[in-house]
Amino acid sequence: MPNGWEESAAAWIEDIGEHGDFGRQFVLDAPMLAQLEGRGFKTALDVGCGEGRFCRMLQALGVRTVGIDPTESLIEHAQERDPEGDYRVGRAEALELPDEGFDLVVSYLSLIDIPDIRRAIPEMARVLRPGGTLLIANLTSFNTAGNPPGWFNDRTGQPCFLIDYYLEERACWASWHGIRIRNWHRPLSSYMSLLLEQGLILRHFAEPAPRGGDPAKADRYRRVPYFLIMEWEKPMARSCGQLVT
Repeated sequence: MPNGWEESAAAWIEDIGEHGDFGRQFVLDAPMLAQLEGRGFKTALDVGCGEGRFCRMLQALGVRTVGIDPTESLIEHAQERDPEGDYRVGRAEALELPDEGFDLVVSYLSLIDIPDIRRAIPEMARVLRPGGTLLIANLTSFNTAGNPPGWFNDRTGQPCFLIDYYLEERACWASWHGIRIRNWHRPLSSYMSLLLEQGLILRHFAEPAPRGGDPAKADRYRRVPYFLIMEWEKPMARSCGQLVT
């Protein structure tokens, strides 16, 4: 099934660039980096790395990073921007990587792009070493349940956001600035259940607010829950019947 990514790659690179869109630059980047700084991560896997922007941010923290993405044009751009970086074409549902190879696995706004999340999340857990961290930023399920176009004006002309069929998992198309890509709506319980089934331990959960930027844009991010951040820890191996955390 086509997903629009290859066709939208050039527009995506133009829109996201090095600074990121409003949500990345003014909502997610700071709290995502705050979860990483000073914690001694050595190796990271960025699942759905796209144009490689967050890989480069991780490397600036001294973390040796592998970025994977199924869109060849985005991987080519990432490699051009960062010739010494390690970028690979690959799918989250079948990571061609050894078990327990990374201190840190990151999914930065990529879970919504993965068709078979029930294969992808176990793969992310598989390549994470015991004691390692899975750091996720995702669109909230309230946001992805927005009945297109999501935002609309009510009878008084006031902007409102319509949510419908929240519990129904489905593919949907998002379009902006020449980009048209397929996303997936899933209720939060779908993600939480899959992560818990892997034995992962939730260590951090946040719904970050905007910090700076255009006040008019920031207001919409405050009115509707756009993003969440979760940090999950892979437990240490059992020893003598005890789970070491």
